[in-house]
Amino acid sequence: MSNQSKAKRSNKLLNEINPLPNLKSDPLDLVFMALADVSRRKIVHLLTSGEMPVSDIAAEFDVSLQAVSKHIKMLEKAKIVQRRVVGRTHYLSLVPEQLAGALDWISIYRNFWHNRMDKLANLIETPEE
Repeated sequence: MSNQSKAKRSNKLLNEINPLPNLKSDPLDLVFMALADVSRRKIVHLLTSGEMPVSDIAAEFDVSLQAVSKHIKMLEKAKIVQRRVVGRTHYLSLVPEQLAGALDWISIYRNFWHNRMDKLANLIETPEE
């Protein structure tokens, strides 16, 4: 087996173990996939205070810069964060507008469940006749 064939097989196995989302996915799917991980949610939280250098973000984690970089790439694919490069320093900032679609989707179901809970409370509080 050639080295090129081995490399392709190795990449295929890695993608099966830890697949990256399809870039053609629905933008809302990408947002939810990005927010599904606690480390990525922590990065989003850190960026709520404003733009930060990637090195400062990485310092908040007990993992390698490479591991944090992988999380950042997922947030960039979902367009939740954007990168600005000044010299050798990379800065990240939050793109809150990208979260609007997820918030809208959640709001629909929040209202649905809120109405259901109100109806349940009324049933419980109404004495039987």
